[in-house]
Amino acid sequence: MGTGLVTGFLEPLSVNALAKPLTDKLVADAGSLRLSVSAGPGDCRFIDAGAEATGSVEAGRRIAEICLAGLGEVSLAPSGPVASWPFSVTVRTANPVLACLGCQYAGWSLNTGTGKGAYFALGSGPGRAAARVEPLFMELGYHDNADSAVLVLETASPPPEAVIQKVAEATGLPVKALTFIYAPTQSLAGTTQVVSRVLEVALHKAHTLGFPLAHIVDGMGTAPLAPPTPNFVRAMGRTNDAIIYGGRVQLFVSGSAAAAAALAEALPSAASRDHGKPFAEIFSAFNGDFYAIDPHLFSPAEVMVTALENGQTYRGGQIMPELVNASFS
Repeated sequence: MGTGLVTGFLEPLSVNALAKPLTDKLVADAGSLRLSVSAGPGDCRFIDAGAEATGSVEAGRRIAEICLAGLGEVSLAPSGPVASWPFSVTVRTANPVLACLGCQYAGWSLNTGTGKGAYFALGSGPGRAAARVEPLFMELGYHDNADSAVLVLETASPPPEAVIQKVAEATGLPVKALTFIYAPTQSLAGTTQVVSRVLEVALHKAHTLGFPLAHIVDGMGTAPLAPPTPNFVRAMGRTNDAIIYGGRVQLFVSGSAAAAAALAEALPSAASRDHGKPFAEIFSAFNGDFYAIDPHLFSPAEVMVTALENGQTYRGGQIMPELVNASFS
């Protein structure tokens, strides 16, 4: 499946092959999970998890595990970092770089058309590793020669035929071998799977900070489960705030203890100039320009980095329950 810093003992396993039984199980349980399964153009498979279908929190939890290609476990628990919102999402993986950055990260831009007919979605999930169109995969050194592929789209509509063909060409797979799972942020499943990215955003920021990915050995994270809301901006704000002000992550790293300590200091969301207000307010202050917001804001509130070199755990940031309450209420 390739060489590089995320393969090793995983060869010759395919992340899409690992995700396939999870996806098939999602389809088998579609009725109880309130999902809608249908055939799209070219006989690809559509799974509506929250657009026309009602969906469910459990569907979102399972979709998050599909995004991680089965390399991580996502659980819901009646306890968490914010007492007033006790139900939390917890993510654990022994393969954080491949599971989070190689699969779960929404890094594939799937755009087509202009004006009112335009379609925009960011693709996440193991299908990205089969397409390998993002520069990140050159660094990861992993390429999944898959027989099928699954992508998760945070959107309220299924992909049009032009996007489906784009994915088929990039992955080298027939259209009928593709599965697209989609749900908007405002839905139960959409909210749950977005909050389940609490560990992934920490990995992404660590990468942005230049911390060696090969040194991130293990990881876990937890964040309060945000309540869904029909308003898109508020829904986006709540899922971001769950992580930015209510998320807690622990990373286990090799390399020097000094580097681990520096990471713990730089990684939390409090290191951002835009930290301190609910995300919806920040978004409005920048006139809805998502990319004008300081990218360092997108990280968990509290971080613990354990240096395997000396066994010391370094801490940075803190949970801010008052801002989670302001966002969720």
